[in-house]
Amino acid sequence: MADHIGPWRRGYALFMPLSALKEWDAQSQLLSQGRVSVLIRKGGIMETHDGFEVEHRQFLLYPTFLHQNVAELQPQYHGLLRADPSPGTIHFPALAEVVAVHRVDSLDQALALEPRQALTAAAIERRFHYRGRPWVHALLLRVRPLSQPLSLPETPGMLGCVSWVPLGELSPVVREAAVPEDLLEVQRAELAALLQ
Repeated sequence: MADHIGPWRRGYALFMPLSALKEWDAQSQLLSQGRVSVLIRKGGIMETHDGFEVEHRQFLLYPTFLHQNVAELQPQYHGLLRADPSPGTIHFPALAEVVAVHRVDSLDQALALEPRQALTAAAIERRFHYRGRPWVHALLLRVRPLSQPLSLPETPGMLGCVSWVPLGELSPVVREAAVPEDLLEVQRAELAALLQ
């Protein structure tokens, strides 16, 4: 199957404006390692005339440590929780591309996503009902670990409870996707069937 990644081919880089999506460090590790491909999000999604869309189709993963909660992470992933190894510096582990996005208006369907991602059922339910708006979005991501380290100082403009952080023009060099394309296509079909 063709790999529709535009300029992001293995070992190839192109300067272009990029943003980063803040996500728990543990989840960023899992995505970068190919252990999960699904994220459940409440913020960072916008509604369009064609349905629901993330604000950026390609983005760097921005690991965050501030709000990680062991009670909301499935037990098999607790070993990934750690203190920030270098406060004041962001180490971006991977470039992600959105393969599919689904708005999930059914709590039962949202809870059925538990085995496909890292949050507990209770955490999914809490996010589902957050701010009295009963829904979440499920993102299926193609994640390519960076082959060369990319670190930036954390500036005041990056701080705060925001989903997206604009980074300006960067040129990350990526490796092969963490999840093979044929398996990702299976996951796409299964996710669509689950959420139809």
